[in-house]
Formats: sequence, structure tokens, C-alpha cells
Amino acid sequence: MEQTWLYFISTALILFRFLLKFLQKPSPQRNPPPTPPSLPVIGHLHLIKEPIHRELENLSKKYGPILALRFGSHPVLNLSSPSAVEESFSKNDLIFANRPRFLVGELLNYNYTTLGASSYGDHWRNLRRLTALEIFSTAKLNAVFGIRQEEVRSLVRTLFRDSQKGFVKVEMKSRLSELSFNIIMRMVAGKRYFGVEVEDSEEAREFRLLIRDLFELSGASNPGDFVPFLRWIDFEKMEKKMLRIQKKMDAFLQGLIEEKRREDDEKVFEQKGGKTKSMIDSMLGLQDSDPHYYSDEVIKGNVQDVIIIHH
Repeated sequence: MEQTWLYFISTALILFRFLLKFLQKPSPQRNPPPTPPSLPVIGHLHLIKEPIHRELENLSKKYGPILALRFGSHPVLNLSSPSAVEESFSKNDLIFANRPRFLVGELLNYNYTTLGASSYGDHWRNLRRLTALEIFSTAKLNAVFGIRQEEVRSLVRTLFRDSQKGFVKVEMKSRLSELSFNIIMRMVAGKRYFGVEVEDSEEAREFRLLIRDLFELSGASNPGDFVPFLRWIDFEKMEKKMLRIQKKMDAFLQGLIEEKRREDDEKVFEQKGGKTKSMIDSMLGLQDSDPHYYSDEVIKGNVQDVIIIHH
């Protein structure tokens, strides 16, 4: 019965697509880029195989450096020459500044309100300014120089301790990833979550599992993003998985915020001067001046974005 309904829906959508194309008036286009023959509903998705970059290279060799594609319901412009890239992202960058409305942006990025998922506008500009001032500014990077030194020393101590056991194979990629994660998390929340010197081992373990699942889902391909009616079917249960991870991640980030609220941070910084002000501390200070805009959701989304961008 389910297969019959699926066949009926697919056939109806294909017929509707042909009817819509027949009734539509041709829009005046001046010198549109070349495009390969496409299929109804899925567009050019059938042409995209692994490895994707090789397939796009082959299409560019055949059709030229500027190629118009359609991945389901999403138009795609493939550029493979430096001059075309410069024309698009230097001279016409605002036209291409918006983000696609994918499921991951809705469910894992607080309904497209994070820096990585929101479209160009006042909100995006404000988040970019905030991130530049609170994370990547010269003054902020100089302020956390001590954190970077401590984390490098911690890594060297760990490597030295391991070397005392005799010949040991060391996988440096994961060690360096943990190093950068600890630096970022200390800048963001004042805590480290990797290595042996962690304050709360259970919280650290929970964080590592959350980050692993979050990265897996953030990079996963969701057919419903390109063919919308497949979201209703959701064969791979992507929406259910994302909702589960989002609920856990939201609770974790909210816990970090509440922990900072319980501390009298401003007094600690001003009187003792022994701690570096974290990103959450700074954003909670902004929340005091504008609680409507700097809501907990904005803070959590910004913190999560910094973690993902780091990865």
C-alpha cells in the first residue's frame, strides 16, 4: 500500500512539473550559462557521483568554466575559473551571500539564526561583528595568549609522559585537534574538555560525544533538502536524529550559560584579575544591555557556530 502511494505521488509530481513548465511564460534571460540536460524533479542530481569534485570537473571541461546546475529544487552555479570566481565573490558578493534553507540550518542552527546559517542582513552583520570582536580580534587573541601557552605545555607534558613507557606510536592529528578544541572551549566557556587534566570527566565525555554526533549530522547529505516531498517520508530518519542531537546540545549549552550566571564573573575579573573573560561572559554582559536581541538562543547559536567553524 505504501509503495502504491509513493508511486502515485511521484507520478503526480512529475506530471505537475511538466504542466507547470508548459504553462509558464519564458523569462527573458540574457546570455544564461550553459547547462546539461536535466530530469524532472531531481534536476542534475543523477549526474553527481563520487568523488563529487571530479564529476564537477568533468562537467566543466565539457560545458565551460561557468555552469548552471539544478540540484532538485535548488539552483547551483558551478565556477571553475579564477576570473569567474572573482566576478562572483568580489564584485557581486552580496548576490551570493544568502544561505540555502537546509534542514540542518533549521534544526541544528536555531532556525537559521546562527552566523553560518543566516542569510545576509542586519542580523548576520551584527553576528559577524560580535564574533570578530569577541573571538578573533587582535586584543582578544593577545588576551588569551596565556591559554594557548598552557595548552601547548599540557600537550608536551602528555607526550613526554607517554614517551617514558618506551616506544609508543603517537597519532598527532587527534592530539593537535584536541589542543585546538581546548583552546577554543577555554576562550568560549573557560573550560577544557580533552586530555587528562579536565575538571569534570563526565561533562567532558558528554561534550565529546555531542560534538562527534553534531559534526556527523552537519555534514550528512539529506535528500529532503533537494526534493522537498522526501522530507515527509524521511527514509533515513534524519529529522528525528537532528531533533535528538539538537535537544541534547541545547541543554548542554544552556548549562554553560547558567553556570556563568551563577558565578559573579564581573566581580571576579575586576577584583582578582586572574581569569580571562570568556565569550559567554561577554555575551551575557551584552544581554544585560539588550536582553531582547541577545537572547539565550542567540548566545547558544553563536557559541555552537564558533565550535563548528573551528572544526
